[in-house]
Amino acid sequence: MPNAFFQVPYPENEPVLSYGPGSPEREAQLAEYERMLNQEPVSVPMVIGGRNVTTDDHRPLTPPHDHQRVIGHAHFGTADHVRAAIDAALEARTGWAALSWEQRASIFLRAAEMLAGPWRTRINAATMLGQGKNLHQAEIDAACEFIDFLRFNCHFAQEIYAQQPESAPGIWNRLEYRALEGFVFAITPFNFTAIAGNLPISAALMGNVVVWKPSDEQIYSAHVIMELLHEAGLPEGVINLVTVDGPVAGDVVFNHPDFSGLHFTGSTGVFRHLWKTIGENIANYKTYPRIVGETGGKDFILAHRSANADEVVTGIVRGAFEFQGQKCSAASRVYLPDNLWPEIQEKLVAEVGTLKVGTPGDPTNFVGAVISRRSFDKIQGYIDFARNSDDAEILCGGGCDDSVGYFVEPTVVLAKTPHFKTMEEEIFGPVVTLYVYPADDFDAALEMVDSTSEYALTGAVFARERYAIDDAMRALENAAGNFYINDKPTGAVVGQQPFGGARGSGTNDKAGSYLNLLRWVSPRTIKETLTPPRNYRYPFHQN
Repeated sequence: MPNAFFQVPYPENEPVLSYGPGSPEREAQLAEYERMLNQEPVSVPMVIGGRNVTTDDHRPLTPPHDHQRVIGHAHFGTADHVRAAIDAALEARTGWAALSWEQRASIFLRAAEMLAGPWRTRINAATMLGQGKNLHQAEIDAACEFIDFLRFNCHFAQEIYAQQPESAPGIWNRLEYRALEGFVFAITPFNFTAIAGNLPISAALMGNVVVWKPSDEQIYSAHVIMELLHEAGLPEGVINLVTVDGPVAGDVVFNHPDFSGLHFTGSTGVFRHLWKTIGENIANYKTYPRIVGETGGKDFILAHRSANADEVVTGIVRGAFEFQGQKCSAASRVYLPDNLWPEIQEKLVAEVGTLKVGTPGDPTNFVGAVISRRSFDKIQGYIDFARNSDDAEILCGGGCDDSVGYFVEPTVVLAKTPHFKTMEEEIFGPVVTLYVYPADDFDAALEMVDSTSEYALTGAVFARERYAIDDAMRALENAAGNFYINDKPTGAVVGQQPFGGARGSGTNDKAGSYLNLLRWVSPRTIKETLTPPRNYRYPFHQN
């Protein structure tokens, strides 16, 4: 039995490899990408109770940059498979929750080392193929951020378990951090492999069992994650992967009495619907479920008249167009002062014109394909709306080509009104809308930024004047859960910038911090009286 207070290795952020020309990591990564691209299509089963489960409903998996090429087939299930996954999770719960925390942590620390070493090229290549990320975007996501989640979560768990109450004389007070009573349902997005892995794993680390439904567009890399966890020694039934249509899964999960938590990243509309469903069924559950969600964003850049034009342009290009703008944190609305506008316009249009669009197999491409037909059609609709409106002008980009892949040119829209459609609605693609405001009316610009959007995920302010920065921090206190000064509003690093927003952007439980892990425990206070009283009378009863 454990008889010591264990400490996990102190976490450090995984170094991001450069993948520069001629580097060994570049050659190895491109070779793995080509191998996986040209191998026989893989079969992607569900994983229930540690067993691979196949069905007759197998659906093709295709890269977004080459939608006619099939790289695998995912086996889709039914409501019965969801029930089986819940049963398997509940069967595994007793043993997993009783396992000492350092034993659970050891599995995920081992997975981190495997990702940092022999599994790095594989997880990156799967993300490049299935989600259309270029070399750098795959590296910072599927390798580095995922590794960071695994390492830092173990460190945060250790810190949580060490937090204990004070004890009075003759009394020993203790605090247990129990797993939730039931199972957790994890619904994960397509755009980050690290998030897709972290949502089920963070809950599991704290002793919970999980039913995991990944996005249809992320199934390819989810399959790699499940194989990684199997190799790292995760017991059967702790995390169960089901590939089913959303309403089918929801009908089973949200009507089950042992449902105890939802860990979600996705759209605001879906999250609100799930919350409503949980509320309507609240009397059917054994416990009040934990609801944790990171949802939409309409993330801003605000430049002050004192800002440096080159820094603003770089922030816009990187913030808006990395990974085709398909980040929850991507810059999609920008407010620029009229004193800097001529310089910024010239430089921004010139810079966007240099961005190469193409497949992940060519490292010189900055922008790739958007994730799906549905996404392509939605983005094209917004671009067409802007093109045909008298209240906007497309400064550059706007081209769309779906003949081979779902390619959309990086597009810059200039709006004549701060409430133009593309300034307010989430697009989730390589489209950024600019609005030019009077440089002498910074206060009005702050009010526009704060009141325009229902979301409050990320935002950035560029300025050299410190008073302006201070004013922005105060006025935009609730406009962004992650606030950036003189930097793009994307690229949060685990352990450095815990990620999450409020308002329509989620519950702000900060993935990549101890705050998130606290949602997956149910504390129990234990008071042990060392010398119990033997008479009911208190001193004030004495004559």
